[in-house]
Amino acid sequence: MASENGSETQDEKAALIQASSEEETQRQGGTVLCNNDSKLTLYHWTQSFNSQKVRLAIAEKGLRCEEYDVSLPLSEHNEPWFMRLNPAGEVPVLVHDDKVICDPTQIMDYLEDNFSYEGTPRLVPEESSRYYLRVQHYRELLDSLPMDAYTHGCILHPEITADSHIPAYAAASIRTQIGNTQTELAKLAEQNPELKDAYIAKQRRLKSKLFDHDNMKYLKKLLDELESVMDQVETELQRRAEETPEEGKPSWLCGDFFSIADVSLAVTLHRLKFLGLSRRYWGNGSRVNVETYYERVVERPAFRRVLGHVNNILISAVLPVAFRVARKNAPVIVGTTLLVGVLGGATYLAFLYMKKRLSLFS
Repeated sequence: MASENGSETQDEKAALIQASSEEETQRQGGTVLCNNDSKLTLYHWTQSFNSQKVRLAIAEKGLRCEEYDVSLPLSEHNEPWFMRLNPAGEVPVLVHDDKVICDPTQIMDYLEDNFSYEGTPRLVPEESSRYYLRVQHYRELLDSLPMDAYTHGCILHPEITADSHIPAYAAASIRTQIGNTQTELAKLAEQNPELKDAYIAKQRRLKSKLFDHDNMKYLKKLLDELESVMDQVETELQRRAEETPEEGKPSWLCGDFFSIADVSLAVTLHRLKFLGLSRRYWGNGSRVNVETYYERVVERPAFRRVLGHVNNILISAVLPVAFRVARKNAPVIVGTTLLVGVLGGATYLAFLYMKKRLSLFS
């Protein structure tokens, strides 16, 4: 933690964000600049559901946005610099010039309102469009799903899943991490009096969330309720299949265009697949339109760039974390490496010396 070791100043943090952002911008490539003077910066976490929705919306609109990956496993979202940016201590956060937007729905609305000029795809139809209410309905329906509860519940109770992509050790690990985080938040509240209320509020939310998400009866109720939502989606997709779109132009959830409702649906299905719930909700031919939709959406260039294949999602999480741990502890790691090298070299020289001495006596 930056607040604990005192070695990382705000200037250094800013430099870190800038370097990381430039690397991400270069890596993504192929995007278009928002406008001549604007600068978008997104603070997110690769595995955050809400972050994934915002990043997919940005990619679908073709906007260039500098990104900084705020690592939740390393508790970077609890560091004072980030809590000052968003007192809730949650990702994603969008910064546009002097504006800071912290709610994912508000972020996507802001992008749509301010970056839908000529040449940039619209994800929300004009209010005068006959598709507008349809898009808004399914967006609100999907965004109302308690994805945190699904995610934590399936991690803590893997027995209710099938073909999950979450490793078996995750359940014990997340319990330990949440417990450590509560202690960490209490300590940070003492160290940062100006943020004390924010840290205490977050600690309370975390405790309540763990209690709810670890309740098997509550989780089963939520998953049963999800069935009716998936039925609505299946029915709507069937309507699209019965329509006759232009030749060579496939239809999506609300019409022959990819909308903000599709962003929500695509990331929702991706998360359910990751959690091991796809067999329940669209496997074995139970919802053929949902299954076909998911097969198509994962092939979209924006989806592949932002989310990749579900089997590789853990790699995308583990490698950056390992790199950042090494960077944060560079002096210790370098010192240890040098010590091991010196000891190893001394041992080898001693071995050669003894070997030479023995050969003289033989």
